Amino acid sequence: MILTIDRLGHLGDAIAQGPEGPVYVAQALPGEVVEGEPVAGRIAAPRIVTPSPDRVRAPCPHYRACGGCSLQHASDGFVEGWKADVVRSALAGQGLEAPMRPVVTSPARSRRRATLAGRRTKKGALVGFHGRASGVLTEIEHCLLLHPDLMAMLPLLREVTVAGASRQGELALMVTLTTGGVDLAVTGGKPLDAALFAALAGLAERGDLARLSWNGEPVATRRPPAQRFGAAEVVPASGAFLQATAEGEAALLAAVTEAVGGVRSIADLFAGSGTFALPLASQAEVHAVEGEAAALAALDTGWRRAGGLHKVSTEARDLFRRPLLPDELRRFGAVVIDPPRAGAEAQAVELARSAVPVIAAVSCNPVTFARDARLLVAGGYRIDWVQVVDQFRWSPHVELVARFSR
Repeated sequence: MILTIDRLGHLGDAIAQGPEGPVYVAQALPGEVVEGEPVAGRIAAPRIVTPSPDRVRAPCPHYRACGGCSLQHASDGFVEGWKADVVRSALAGQGLEAPMRPVVTSPARSRRRATLAGRRTKKGALVGFHGRASGVLTEIEHCLLLHPDLMAMLPLLREVTVAGASRQGELALMVTLTTGGVDLAVTGGKPLDAALFAALAGLAERGDLARLSWNGEPVATRRPPAQRFGAAEVVPASGAFLQATAEGEAALLAAVTEAVGGVRSIADLFAGSGTFALPLASQAEVHAVEGEAAALAALDTGWRRAGGLHKVSTEARDLFRRPLLPDELRRFGAVVIDPPRAGAEAQAVELARSAVPVIAAVSCNPVTFARDARLLVAGGYRIDWVQVVDQFRWSPHVELVARFSR
């Protein structure tokens, strides 16, 4: 079957119109003519008959087998334009439009956090990423995504897998680069008995890890696995959320800081461990609201140890069930809101009813962002600008900051 690609879907697959409906095509680009036979509505390995001028040679040798990237066959300019269009389309679907700033893209080899899979074999262990929608595990010796300090951990991760994975199971190995070294949080492993504890502690020492935890239990903390947020150093709980790249975090923070301007009091909603709250505390008092008590405890400790910052108060609260109400919001000159992928519909409803002058909205899902933006605009806000930040390079993932004002 020969098809012409119409567009990319939101997960990065190309879409063509077949005789019986849409056909999804892997690793193809709009305008390309491709050949292949669909299986369950998808062509996994098409032959490119007529390539797009935006097609490039994928720089990573693991590209076709590994599921870590899906857009390495497209030029950087194309990917940036497509990600901006994803946001435009999501807004248009809600009857909205907004000025779009140039996309900021993280460089190669900058991912400071990733979850790899580890599986025992007869000869040792495999550690890497799964192929897309596949149980096949691909080793990633030449990965262009991960920071070199994380790549250097691969031999140790294989040893950890041999020591603690069952023959039928698979480990999830979350590696995070911190100021104290690599923080390793492992789940899916065998029960932590005395022998395994001793073996893992020895590996943590030999691998010079900052911290190692196993199925949520601490094994070794050799140095504080800290993150620097502005003037503060924070030690998040094992496995806690962190922006994927330092460059992406800096771009998000710069946009948020610009959006809120010189206000004296800020509410940071879904504050996590302080990614925005602590840097903003250099210029304003901040009230940080978060559902995870451990994240707030880490934020509070970091603030108290930093010194020289404005007051940061914390509140443990489920903002999905109990959003801040207009009366509670009236004392703030600006609100920063950074919800998970589900968005923050309940909180957006209350923000739309509030008198908060400025909102800096951070999002990792353009669809739920646009839904919540419609509520804010209906309540009297306007979208001043949108800044797209691509810290998941070569993937379809999109992050953004938008400024809303009354």
